[in-house]
Amino acid sequence: MEHYDFHKEFRALYDKALKQYAAGKRDALSLFSKHELAFLTAIGSCPQDLYDYAEDATNYGEPDFETALLVQAVRRSYFQIVQKGEPSKAVADEASFPAKTAAVRGIEWLPRLIPKARAKLRGELPSTLMYGCGGDRRFFKQHDIHPSEFLQVVWNSGDNDKAIVDWVAKRAKL
Repeated sequence: MEHYDFHKEFRALYDKALKQYAAGKRDALSLFSKHELAFLTAIGSCPQDLYDYAEDATNYGEPDFETALLVQAVRRSYFQIVQKGEPSKAVADEASFPAKTAAVRGIEWLPRLIPKARAKLRGELPSTLMYGCGGDRRFFKQHDIHPSEFLQVVWNSGDNDKAIVDWVAKRAKL
């Protein structure tokens, strides 16, 4: 099911990705069956998302399943409500993202994270970037923000970068 029980199927595919990664599979597209790929598409996800979670969970111990599910729940809602179940045909250009060292109001990484979160919401991240990567996780931990919470704030703020920066600054008590 892609609605009421989507979290159960997502869990099964998350666990499968972990096993496949542990077994040495390193091609995201070969991890899942056609039926499983169709499910991922129906919830606004893709094999690369689960591959990235499996790779980082295996190598760094995070993100955990619950974080992956919460992030996917926000993406799924955006996909269904805003995109009306239609995947974007665009892919963000990795070179267009601000440098990792870029800062706004003294907050490093935030100028990069905002467009990254928008690309995640729209399903437009290139396969070379992960929302929730090690750098993102450091940022989120430093500022006591859950990745799914940030994704929701970015969605709620639309194109208003200032609102996002203000929210982060308040959360970080800057």
